[in-house]
Amino acid sequence: MGKTEAVSRAHLARRIADVATLDGEFLLRSGKTSQRYFDKYRFEGDPQLLKPLAREMAALLPTRTEVIAGLELGGVPLVTAIALETGLPAAFIRKQAKTYGTCRAIEGQDVAGKAVTFIEDVITTGGAVADAHEMAVGDGAEVLAVVCAIWRGEGAPGIRNLPTLPVHPAFTRADLEF
Repeated sequence: MGKTEAVSRAHLARRIADVATLDGEFLLRSGKTSQRYFDKYRFEGDPQLLKPLAREMAALLPTRTEVIAGLELGGVPLVTAIALETGLPAAFIRKQAKTYGTCRAIEGQDVAGKAVTFIEDVITTGGAVADAHEMAVGDGAEVLAVVCAIWRGEGAPGIRNLPTLPVHPAFTRADLEF
C-alpha cells in the first residue's frame, strides 16, 4: 500500500484484523474475559494503517467539534493522527490528574466552554470513557460524542454509564471478524 494509495474501508478492516487480532484468553478492562483481543498498538503503530484509520475516524466527527480529546493511552496516537488529518486541536485525557507540574487530567488544550469529541481506540463497555467524561465535564467541556476505532461491545455502540452519549465506531467487531 503506497503513501498516496486510497484504501477501501473493507481493505482497511481486513488489514487491521490481520495485524491486530489475537486469539487466546484475555482479561478486558471491563472485567470480562474474551477469546479474541484486538491489540490496538499493532495498528496504531503502523503508519500505513494509522493514516487511513484516522481518515475514517475524522469522517465520523460531529460537525460542531472544536477540540478532539484522546483518552490515555490508546487514544493518544489516534487523536494525534486525526488532528493532523483535520487541523482540529487535540487534547489528551489522562486516567487521573498528574500529581506534579500542571496537576491536570486534561492536557494540551483548555476544554472549558468547548464542544469536545472523545477519541478512543477499542470500546467494550466504555468504562474509561465514563471516567474521562466526568473529568471533561468537570473542566467545563461539552462532550458531543465518542469516535472509536473499534466497537467490540455487544449490541448497538454505547457507553453503559452514559446511555445518551453517541458512540461512532469506525469498525465493529463484526467488521473485523473474517
